[in-house]
Amino acid sequence: MKISEFSKRLLDRSQPLRIHLIGVAGSGMSGLARLLIEMGHHVSGSDRTSSGETERLREAGLKFSTPHCSSAIEDVDVVVYSSAIRLENPALAAAFEQRKATFRRAECLAAILHTKAGVIVSGTHGKTTTSAMTAHLLRKGERRPCHYVGAEIPVLGSNAEWNEEGEYLVAEGDESDGTLALYQPRHAIVLNVEEEHLDFYERGIEQIREVFGTLLAQTSGEVVYCKECPEATRLCAEREKSVSYGWSEADWTASDLSEGVGSTAFTVHYKGDELGRVELGIPGQHNVLNALGAMALAKLCGLDFQKMARALSSFAGAKRRFETKYLTSGYRIVDDYGHHPTEIVATLQTARSFSSQRVVVLFQPHRYSRTQRLAAEFGEALKEADEVFVTDVYAASEDPIKGVSGNTIVEAIKAHGHKKVHFVPSVSTAHHAVGNVLREGDLFITLGAGNVHEAGNKLIRDLKELEQLKLETGVQNLRLYEPMAKHTTARVGGPAQFWIEPETFDGFAKAVFYCKAHGIPVRVVGRGSNLLIRDGGLRGAVIHPKGGEFSAIVVEGETITAGVGVRFKKLASVAREHGIGGFEWMEGIPGNVGGGLRMNAGAMGVETFDQVINVTFLEENGSFIERSRSEIKAEYRNVAELRRNYALSAKFQGKAASAEEIQAQLDASRHHRNTTQPKAASYGCSFKNPEGIGAGRLIDELGLKESTVGKAEVSPEHGNFLVNRGQAKAADFLALIEQIKTAAQTSRGIELETEVQILGEDDFVF
Repeated sequence: MKISEFSKRLLDRSQPLRIHLIGVAGSGMSGLARLLIEMGHHVSGSDRTSSGETERLREAGLKFSTPHCSSAIEDVDVVVYSSAIRLENPALAAAFEQRKATFRRAECLAAILHTKAGVIVSGTHGKTTTSAMTAHLLRKGERRPCHYVGAEIPVLGSNAEWNEEGEYLVAEGDESDGTLALYQPRHAIVLNVEEEHLDFYERGIEQIREVFGTLLAQTSGEVVYCKECPEATRLCAEREKSVSYGWSEADWTASDLSEGVGSTAFTVHYKGDELGRVELGIPGQHNVLNALGAMALAKLCGLDFQKMARALSSFAGAKRRFETKYLTSGYRIVDDYGHHPTEIVATLQTARSFSSQRVVVLFQPHRYSRTQRLAAEFGEALKEADEVFVTDVYAASEDPIKGVSGNTIVEAIKAHGHKKVHFVPSVSTAHHAVGNVLREGDLFITLGAGNVHEAGNKLIRDLKELEQLKLETGVQNLRLYEPMAKHTTARVGGPAQFWIEPETFDGFAKAVFYCKAHGIPVRVVGRGSNLLIRDGGLRGAVIHPKGGEFSAIVVEGETITAGVGVRFKKLASVAREHGIGGFEWMEGIPGNVGGGLRMNAGAMGVETFDQVINVTFLEENGSFIERSRSEIKAEYRNVAELRRNYALSAKFQGKAASAEEIQAQLDASRHHRNTTQPKAASYGCSFKNPEGIGAGRLIDELGLKESTVGKAEVSPEHGNFLVNRGQAKAADFLALIEQIKTAAQTSRGIELETEVQILGEDDFVF
């Protein structure tokens, strides 16, 4: 079946066709499905997964199936497939084998287009926005157009619509695979012509010109072109039926641009005459040019300026075209489809029109071939952002090219002297790196044609929670995805989903209450000694009491009251300054008061609760209470009271001592630590001492000192200490712990029990 015959059959309502679309969940194919359903045909479709659009199409009449299979095409007349579908696809292979009528996506669109007065919007960039804008103008001008656009368009209601009575069909024409040459429209818009899709166009710009030239030769009416593009001008200017637009010396021009927050106002001129003022409902100078092109086309269809001006003021843009996904007084998060250097330049120019302090970008390169050929241009474009994160390449059905990755773009940006650029290979966790550096006032953009928007969606989810936390608790220092490696003495650990640093007891209590009321897991972490956080991080909130009431120290006679954020080392120093003895052992403890209380930490024969007079707690019910030492059950490395409640401060008993006595004890503590414990980063003791032998001695006797997994090592100084020899992962420590436990069980029949607290997830879950 030829395209011309298919076109005729599409209009025959008496004999509806049975049409199957392979890859129906894609934006282009879903639009065809909607048009064919609304034309009255029986439409089925298959894809790897369903989507929101396929669910909406099901309601409209689509028979959807997943995965792809040969049985899906048994009873159909026509099979349509997208360019992403490989020949070995079971449904497509069966269609060829059974000699079904098969059409590529663009061929099907051409068949539909030829049933109407077609308007093709073509170009390397801006097609979706301009085709949506054109359809919106014609709709508001009561022309009742059909449309086919490559994205969801809020003002149009969907990415495609068929209207039996409408004269025009406005369609976005894809040039990526040469199928632009299939169309025979009444009118065409040529936005720009650049070297792009060079995986297909092996001869470069010459081959691209040929395809656009064929489209223009097959256009029966007017061609509207952008005079700012040299290639578009070269192709179109000499045509008898052509209309130009641009900043100057064109048929349609704009002047006196004024950029507002999310909009752009400008004055329109036609052939030198001022027509009036327009306020476009989306930002960006490039969109002013797109609007001029749409207006030029709309005039050819009989619309007057006033109707066009009113329509443009209500145009809200397309999904993923500088789409604001989240906006508060603190943050603006935008999603944009730009995946070519020219598009990125326009996007960042638009971003700069907002009064944001910084523009932060997460860019996902699209296709290996494009990344390889245009790396320098990407570097030039992206250097205009204040901070850039780059993921690995979204393949889009391409095979990898050796030596080409997202890091190719990173190096290209660095070549321009840009220092704040980071390679974050995985899109699934890229939001962790970005979210941790975002500051109030930032404009953040997810940029790319792949699935980078998913990172933005995750960030928005957690940023909403964080901003609500701040509002309801009054705590000012809150962050997303804080790396726990910065807050543990072993220097390992994935991110904390929500990081909260209260300075007051009241702020701490409100944070705990909010999290528990909203089902958010809560952990309280001090200096992070005796903690091993897994590489997947901690889901929920980590509260880190710091400063203010938590760092307060009050000395009264021979007693010292300290907040839980006070380091033991600091407490020992204050005691020395005031001539109070008994605190010298604390000098060798790496943690703070809160951790010392929770674990009943000790050294040199003294434990924390040996000196505690009383502790102020936040109870489960939200009340503050002070308990004396006699009311608290404290055991070796275990205080039951602190499994349910939270310590806020503690009063310690000391004794009068001379400066010489105190210094002698401090020196003894330091000497003991320096001669028995490693200086390298460590969380402290790994194992509890089994009966009859110290854990360190056991590990030494097993010959495991200096054993390594990755960058984790059994310390040569003390077998019960595992140390970080630089960039170790929690997985390294965990594997080494298991090796030691296995060796102890196998060789000596001893079941070692870990003393270090192991928390968090192995894999990222948020």
